[in-house]
Amino acid sequence: MGLNAQVLGISIDHIPSLKAWASSLGGINYPLLSDFWPHAAVIETYGVLRSAKGDAERAIFIIDKAGIIRYVDIHDINQAPPNEEILAFLRKMDPEAAAKAPVEAENTSPLPTGGIVMYCTPWCGDCRNARAWLAKEGLPYTEVDISRDNRAAKQVRAWANGNQTTPTFEINGTIIVDFHPEKIKAALKG
Repeated sequence: MGLNAQVLGISIDHIPSLKAWASSLGGINYPLLSDFWPHAAVIETYGVLRSAKGDAERAIFIIDKAGIIRYVDIHDINQAPPNEEILAFLRKMDPEAAAKAPVEAENTSPLPTGGIVMYCTPWCGDCRNARAWLAKEGLPYTEVDISRDNRAAKQVRAWANGNQTTPTFEINGTIIVDFHPEKIKAALKG
């Protein structure tokens, strides 16, 4: 990215779970911290602990060099954060570093169409369930990772009333937001 920023992941899971999760994603390039003991102390401090369930919301905090929280974005655990919005905020916070950062080339190839196209993320539990269901049903599909394709993320937000809900399906022109097997079957018949 080239911006003067450090990404940290914090989870209430213990270290072996974090290692397994990172491995399931094919590895990650930022540190993962365990907030396992005392259980969820950091997450509770930031106000994103679901006390009834004992787990956390998906949250993004941007903290400046002085330790002041400048940005907060909280999502349901199965929703993806808006990466381009976060990058824009980081660029605004440090315009000098942003001016020096290399500009990534925009992908101009069209998004896939036809058949079942599933817009998803690697960490989404409903996406894993959808993959397993599609495989069990013998249904071929094309997968688009919205965490790696800003155009796809923008398209999902347009279909899902501004949310990055995953999985979202485009089936021969029919849009299905979230994993609903009965709606997928109906779209395939229609």
